[in-house]
Amino acid sequence: MTGQPPATAERPLRIALLSYRGDPFCGGQGVYVRHLSRELARLGHQVDVISAQPYPVLDEVAGPGSVRLVELPSLDLYRPEDPFRTPALAEYRSLVDLLEVATMWTGGFPEPLTFSLRARQYLARHRGRYDVVHDNQTLGYGLLGLERHGFPLVTTVHHPVTEDLRLELAAARTPLRRLSLRRWYSFTRMQRRVAARLEHIITVSGSSRDGIVAQLGAAPGNVAVVPIGADTRLWAPDARVPVVPGRIVTTSSADVPLKGLVHLVEALAKIRTEREAHLVVVCKKQGEGPVADAVKRFGLEPYIEFRTGLTDQQMVDLFRSAEVACVPSLYEGFSLPAAEAMASGTALVASTGGAIPEVAGPDGESCLAVPPGDAGALAQAIGRLLDDPELRSRLAAAGRERVLARFSWERAAAQTVERYRAAIATGAGQRARSGPGWRYL
Repeated sequence: MTGQPPATAERPLRIALLSYRGDPFCGGQGVYVRHLSRELARLGHQVDVISAQPYPVLDEVAGPGSVRLVELPSLDLYRPEDPFRTPALAEYRSLVDLLEVATMWTGGFPEPLTFSLRARQYLARHRGRYDVVHDNQTLGYGLLGLERHGFPLVTTVHHPVTEDLRLELAAARTPLRRLSLRRWYSFTRMQRRVAARLEHIITVSGSSRDGIVAQLGAAPGNVAVVPIGADTRLWAPDARVPVVPGRIVTTSSADVPLKGLVHLVEALAKIRTEREAHLVVVCKKQGEGPVADAVKRFGLEPYIEFRTGLTDQQMVDLFRSAEVACVPSLYEGFSLPAAEAMASGTALVASTGGAIPEVAGPDGESCLAVPPGDAGALAQAIGRLLDDPELRSRLAAAGRERVLARFSWERAAAQTVERYRAAIATGAGQRARSGPGWRYL
């Protein structure tokens, strides 16, 4: 697509939105690209979501903009039915494929690097097609120098993944486990080097901005905060959905220390010594690990249900049916589950880890706030809400109003477009430095 007029403030943009994985049911990347691409299209822009497996679910938009999925397949080494698989010889297509398998074989996580290399090849073949490239936390070497191909670069960093590594190491029980974690997270060295060279970084909270500057070495003036939020048309109260007495709902993308689910399980054990209560976790049930061990230790198998593969409507109705929603995470860069629970009109108990207070608001006003990792405080706050319908109603109403006023995908899309136009105006996305990024490989 050549011969287009310059990308002025008036003309709609042609956007390449990159995401190295887009799982709609695990982690926030698929959620981010789905909702942001939809709202960008509603503003009239043309969005190509370029992703590897698992591919995101995208929403259809009835003009004037558009959303299209461009599949940029990896070898899909971590597919749920066959994780850490060795591909058949016929599946190898390039040296990038060999690099992907070799990194997996040696205990590393290759996807950010190998996706960035494939994305660079794709973009080089499509010069002139896009006004701006928006990278969703890949931070791979392959994205350095894109402006030389005519692609200004904007990068979203939801939070520094070095924080995940810190919490995982703190919870590791053996030297071998710590060694394995350092190898798995070795891609964060690349992400630090790339982030330090970027001029246009978007993040979702002030807490994440501080972490990106301190841990990834980004220049403070190059990091802009664009909060995300809930689809408030979908996540809304509905009195027709019956509330189940004693129901507590939470979401957890994985059984990792970051999400704090084990502390919520311990809290449920305390709660059940005084009242009837049960927990529904939107997450795949793990056969082993800290959460599974805690469930068995406290005899909570009949009182905890794990659900996966829910439709949007089923997910919203589940939260509507709960007396209490809970976000027990030790750290979050934003916390979509908090925003969505509040938008649905469900009273929230949330930890104060990371950026969660920026979303959930002050204790006693729009949520009940507790220290991260404190099962006793979780139990006390949840029990207080279960016993006080008036308090639940007040917090639910205030939480809904807070999300409507501050956190919407429409607002996020409009502010993101401002960052696109700033990058286009400078024709840049990366600070010039001596030496190519390839020397870090």
